[in-house]
Amino acid sequence: MPKLSIGIVGCGAIGSSLAKAIVRDFSRQAKLSALYDLDGLKSKKLAESFKPKALAVKNLKDLIKKSDLVIEAAAAGASFEIAKSTLILKKNLMIMSVGGIVKGFDILSKLAVKNNCKVYIPSGAISGIDALKAAGIGRVKRVTLTTTKNPLAFKGVKYIEERKINLNNIDKEVILFSGKAKDAVRYFPQNINVAAVLSLAGIGVDKTRVRVVASPKVFKNVHEIEIESDAAKISTRTENILHPDNPKTSYLAVLSAVAVLKGILEPIKIGT
Repeated sequence: MPKLSIGIVGCGAIGSSLAKAIVRDFSRQAKLSALYDLDGLKSKKLAESFKPKALAVKNLKDLIKKSDLVIEAAAAGASFEIAKSTLILKKNLMIMSVGGIVKGFDILSKLAVKNNCKVYIPSGAISGIDALKAAGIGRVKRVTLTTTKNPLAFKGVKYIEERKINLNNIDKEVILFSGKAKDAVRYFPQNINVAAVLSLAGIGVDKTRVRVVASPKVFKNVHEIEIESDAAKISTRTENILHPDNPKTSYLAVLSAVAVLKGILEPIKIGT
């Protein structure tokens, strides 16, 4: 049986971790086929870690053509176009920057059906997605996410800058945002990717409620989820260890993608 060829778009902390995991853990079933980043130096540097070293390609189209499965690990601002291009060329897809596809989710869904493609969205840095999907077969009444991070985790966020919030002056817990997941994803594209995953798995971005909290006492990314349904009342709390190469990313988000890849490649699948 031929090995699954996997290409990775985005060679930052997440893309690099996934590339290494593919080579290290799945060499019998899969191979790293191509790497692409808008910053060509990033993809070339990462490619030097592997054999053969000629994995870096010059454009997205070349990467898609070389791959059976494309993993998007770029950014929310680019993920929809990457996903669309991949599905148009009839290749399977894994999306990490889920916030970027929320608006165009129906378009991607139709493209996937039309071209007989699979789209994989890892659970990311939260727990409870399996239970939410199962509860959703019945009726889910309410889903609420509270994300708490250290104030400095929100550095560079446009929403914070526009409201002239001085992150250095926050000395107690402060609610930065409370509202629909749709708006949370828009205002915090690098911080609240989990809200997009939760919404797509559950009752949608208009009905899912999100609170974003800054607390100087917190040094982990903490996600608390409350789900109320006809089948069960579900509460989860995930305290994430930060990714060593990118403190804006939780290490669990990367491992979640590796777990999805394991599910694709191995014959036995556990969980909903």
